Amino acid sequence: MSLRFSRPSRNPDDGPPHPVDEVPPPARLALLGLQHLAIMYAGAVAVPLLVGGALKLPQHTIGTLVNADLLVSGIITIVQSVGIGRILGVRLPLVAGATFTVVSPMILIAEQFGGGAAGLPTVYGAILVSGVFGLIIARFFATVVRFFPPLVSGCVICVIGLSLIGADAGLIAGNDSKSPEYGQISHIGLAGLVILIIVLIHRFTRGLISQLAVLLSIVIGTIVAIPMGLVHLSEVGKAGWFGISHPFLFGAPQFHIAAIISMCVVMLVTFTESTADIVAVAEMVDKPLQPGDLARGLAADGLSGVLAGLMNSFPDTAFAENVGLVGLTGVRSRWVVTVCGVLLVALGLVPKVGSLVAALPDPVIGGAATVMFAMVTAVGLRVLHKVEFDGTHNMLIIAVTLSVALLPSVAPNFYTKFPTDFQMIAASPITSAVIVVFVLNLLFNHWRAGTRAATS
Repeated sequence: MSLRFSRPSRNPDDGPPHPVDEVPPPARLALLGLQHLAIMYAGAVAVPLLVGGALKLPQHTIGTLVNADLLVSGIITIVQSVGIGRILGVRLPLVAGATFTVVSPMILIAEQFGGGAAGLPTVYGAILVSGVFGLIIARFFATVVRFFPPLVSGCVICVIGLSLIGADAGLIAGNDSKSPEYGQISHIGLAGLVILIIVLIHRFTRGLISQLAVLLSIVIGTIVAIPMGLVHLSEVGKAGWFGISHPFLFGAPQFHIAAIISMCVVMLVTFTESTADIVAVAEMVDKPLQPGDLARGLAADGLSGVLAGLMNSFPDTAFAENVGLVGLTGVRSRWVVTVCGVLLVALGLVPKVGSLVAALPDPVIGGAATVMFAMVTAVGLRVLHKVEFDGTHNMLIIAVTLSVALLPSVAPNFYTKFPTDFQMIAASPITSAVIVVFVLNLLFNHWRAGTRAATS
């Protein structure tokens, strides 16, 4: 990751506004904002669906998580695009959404501290502290981002995708291999159909239709699942048209050091993701990026952790698919993204929306998530392509990181004889990946005198 800051070449008060600050006509503004919403929606709701499904939460509770997730995503998107003084927000067309990085640690922590909803007070206590941690270190992180080069971020992104495959496998086949319902051919076939639809849409369509492949596959898969008896809409009828997630829905937050450390590492990973996207979108829109801009953008991610801990939601990061949409359309106005944020807030205040999303069949969500998580891994491989290997130890660093990080994924009971606090950190593939690759990168590429620093 090569991060270069520059100063504006002119007084922003002189002449016409920068395209980032222009406001399109109302009709075009609304349509472009809706398009950003359509691009990110499936990814935004996937996190609460995966966490809720893995923890076996009731459908109405998962619906509440979805609404809280949309609400917080909308608030942070507005903060990022509009900004709050010199405190928060990068003021670029950046859409915020729940990070997939949080899925595995949340499930692990909840299972360690009571299982299901009983473990969520500990989860949200840790997220709350990680949000405060993010707010405190945002400015500092913006100055030391050179210690999170493609070698580090690429390894972590690969592990995120690989470690989450088990979560969507559980949605497709079930979580109890001894149950007679486990691994039904019809459920696996339905998930396969969803994957096939995604492939066909990408192969034979272009433009907006292609970008909506995941969302369209979920809709079609759900329609197919209706005669299979997998769609239950009773909770949708019970849900209200207006409401808001109650703070600390699962009880007063509980604070355990191992869980807090794990979530603080997640926040660091989130910062790494967001930094790459902030730099990318700044280059796309030709807007000079200064250290204070990056710090304010990262602080907004920290705020998302605080709001998530309060409102039963999830930490947010910049959504790469929306960054790609900016490059594809050439629309640079940050106010388009603000409209997307307003729409997200509106959806987050409608409980029926959350209940409807929660009613989506598990095999359908699992099939779509399989592709999405594999895409995360593919993005990590693309980032690693920037790493220099000749004359360096970077291949060894990647090998050790992947082996240590993925051990608990393929052998869930690997650390069961270790203390609980150690398990909380080491048994999380993402947490262990960040720690191992960060330390090894420092050891081989920064601390060792005479070693060539080939990390970009």
